[in-house]
Amino acid sequence: MGNASSERSAQGEKGPRSRGGKDGKILLTDDTDLFHDDAKEYLAWQKDVQSVRKCAPVEHPTVFKWSSPAKEVCLSGSFNNWATKIPLSKSHNNFTGIVDLPEGEHQYKYYVDGHWTLDPTKPVITTKSGIVNNVVLIRKSDFEVFETLKNDSEICTDVSDISGSPPGPYHQDSYSVTAEERLRSPPILPPHLLQVLLNKDTGVSCDPALLPEPNHVMLNHLYALSIKDGVMVLSATHRYKKKYVTTLLYKPI
Repeated sequence: MGNASSERSAQGEKGPRSRGGKDGKILLTDDTDLFHDDAKEYLAWQKDVQSVRKCAPVEHPTVFKWSSPAKEVCLSGSFNNWATKIPLSKSHNNFTGIVDLPEGEHQYKYYVDGHWTLDPTKPVITTKSGIVNNVVLIRKSDFEVFETLKNDSEICTDVSDISGSPPGPYHQDSYSVTAEERLRSPPILPPHLLQVLLNKDTGVSCDPALLPEPNHVMLNHLYALSIKDGVMVLSATHRYKKKYVTTLLYKPI
């Protein structure tokens, strides 16, 4: 039997061969006809998917609004085969929702607080069975303005024709203090800032915890007391409407 198998191998007969371990085997074959039918089926399926995508209707965003008083409002119609109720979002005194609908006529109705209700401000239609529904007609011409605006926005985003900054090098010079400026004394303090609110005396009849009404020039300035006993004192006065608040900060140094 060993000689017979070796003779078949020598004659070059083709057949499936297996390779693998103890648990499993991998089928090795040179016959490509085994996958020919699967490839045809896959290509046909892919072609069908592409044709469906090309033939898919273009949907347009359509706004539905319920303006009457309600606690909860939903929407359903022929566009979803009346199978589900689409909840509308409450906005101030209205309930609104946006649904993408293809071109054509669509019937719909509102489900308001557990009851099917018509919108009296919108067109209605009566079915063959005598049911009255609201109806909306979606036409491509109604949405051409959005396509125009979209194209305009795409054109405006092209900034290739807009001229840039004038040519030439751009830099910022760092400020350097000259020797004369180093020797120069600081500017004189404006006299109105010398009127420190905390240095003013309060009348005997006044509450010592209350300060006199400050002048407007004293507001929004930071005052610092000379450091004594390792403590720095800062103060600032602010105004809120007709009230003045002075804040003190004691900072150990």
